Amino acid sequence: MARGKNSEKPRPIIVRKIAATRTLSRPGGAWKVAYADFVTAMMAFFLLMWLLSATDDEERKALAEYFTPTLVQLQDNSAGADGMFGGDSIISDEDYRSRAMQVGERSLSIPKQSSSTNRFGDGDIKRQDQTQFEMIRRRIEQRLKENESLRELYKNIRFTETREGLRIELIDEADFSMFALATDELLPRARQLLAEVADAIKPAPNPLMIRGHTDALPFSSGRTMNNWMLSTARAEATRKELHRNGIDSDSFFKIEGVADREPYTPDDIYDPRNRRISITLGWRSELNLN
Repeated sequence: MARGKNSEKPRPIIVRKIAATRTLSRPGGAWKVAYADFVTAMMAFFLLMWLLSATDDEERKALAEYFTPTLVQLQDNSAGADGMFGGDSIISDEDYRSRAMQVGERSLSIPKQSSSTNRFGDGDIKRQDQTQFEMIRRRIEQRLKENESLRELYKNIRFTETREGLRIELIDEADFSMFALATDELLPRARQLLAEVADAIKPAPNPLMIRGHTDALPFSSGRTMNNWMLSTARAEATRKELHRNGIDSDSFFKIEGVADREPYTPDDIYDPRNRRISITLGWRSELNLN
């Protein structure tokens, strides 16, 4: 059918595309963390500046040593601290490693130039004590060398610098015992050994601590004695013997027995070496005894 003159033309189709606008997300809080770190760093800086202006050389040195990192050093070839002894005994044929149950046989390395308070207390007093301890060790060594009947007991003595002080351990072995079996009766050679130790430590002003140890062998049923009582009784017998050989009563600070709770050989709780007496000369600065 033909269209007329007045017929309308079809309207063009217009497609309108509307692009979606991207909405910006709200800013996060990461800047707050960075700002807080900045403020903290500035506060630490101003605190450092204040400390530097308010302290003298000695105090600044003490602060520097306080913040100096310390390293734990285990003794691979010998026991004791890595300080003046470099080992645990006068003559030792065995590799006496650190015992986890014993006090202070792992040492912290600290700056040798330390003149301020350290882990053992005031630096000057500690140095005096260390000098005294070295003299005592040498005196005991010399006395045992000169005494033919006690010379072979070198292997039964251990010297260890601990957090408590200088520990002198008198250790039993299969061929040597400090006490008669299951009693607190000192045997003759043990009395001789304690007399030499007493003569060596008599000049020292340090407080004395005596600790008794036993092995884990139980007492027979029906006995009133046990390892706790035995270790304490042996510590007291040692105190009496030292006192009899000239150690003043006021020098003793602590007497205790720990039974078999701190074995010398943890892998063998029945080892005779677990039976021992520990005589510790305490750090005066630690106990405030100057």
